Amino acid sequence: MADTAIEVTADLVRDLLRDQHADLAGLPIREVAGGWGNHMWRLGDKLAVRMQRMDPTPALQFKERRWLPVLAPRLPLPVPTPVRFGEPSERFPKHWTVMTWVAGEPLDHGSITRSTHAADTLAGFLRALHVAAPADAPGSTDRGAHPRDCTDGFENFLRAVNPDDIAADVRAVWTDAVAADAWVGPPVWVHGDLHPANVVVSAGTLSGVVDFGDLFAGDPAWDLAAAWVLLPPGAAGRFFDTYARADESTIRRARGLAAMKSLFLMLMGQNGDRGLPGGKPHWGPAGRAALDRVLEGALSR
Repeated sequence: MADTAIEVTADLVRDLLRDQHADLAGLPIREVAGGWGNHMWRLGDKLAVRMQRMDPTPALQFKERRWLPVLAPRLPLPVPTPVRFGEPSERFPKHWTVMTWVAGEPLDHGSITRSTHAADTLAGFLRALHVAAPADAPGSTDRGAHPRDCTDGFENFLRAVNPDDIAADVRAVWTDAVAADAWVGPPVWVHGDLHPANVVVSAGTLSGVVDFGDLFAGDPAWDLAAAWVLLPPGAAGRFFDTYARADESTIRRARGLAAMKSLFLMLMGQNGDRGLPGGKPHWGPAGRAALDRVLEGALSR
């Protein structure tokens, strides 16, 4: 749970910078709305301060510190890159990181109007990311498993959201994913948490990817679900044509995972109404729209 005794304000962020990175303390500071595991503050035009909030440990920040400098140079879209580290202190007993700012508007507050361009851009990004990971790459925790090992979570989401009008169709997509063959290739780098709040858009298309705290080495299907979760109707076929590495079983797993992710967004929209930190009521409609795209059936080209 969050440490409610600590009120993170612009003054606190500036004091932390004065203590540990004084050369940055004079830059303008303004709060960035949203965030779940971390609280974000814009620092000048090119940087952001990422403050540990809901995350119970700094492990996810440490993961980003270790691996984003390795991955960023090879990726075709901007991603946040750590530039300074903040250590726990009497002022703030948690870790914090100064990172590069990724310009654009989060997709959960924006839209994609250039569907083909966005499909090609997302496919190119994931082709660049999905390369064999080194032996010391982080493994998956609550993400990364074959759908058959995630059925309890899927059923919990389905019961909680209770979309009576489409429940049978959603379960059929999940059953097909569970029956699909497992990933047999080498573990590849996987973002692990591609949803509308973790990508940014500008000029009607994708322009950046953020929040790599769930980064792991494993099955790319967990990212390929974004073909339905992020892209407009009818764009999944174009995405997979451009990606050009996914076999039928991988697409089936990805589609099932997209259904589960869509249900999660719908649930978070409900939770947002009850005031959970970072919860967002507008995620509910976004999740339902994504689920409708999943249920459209075979990939349209």
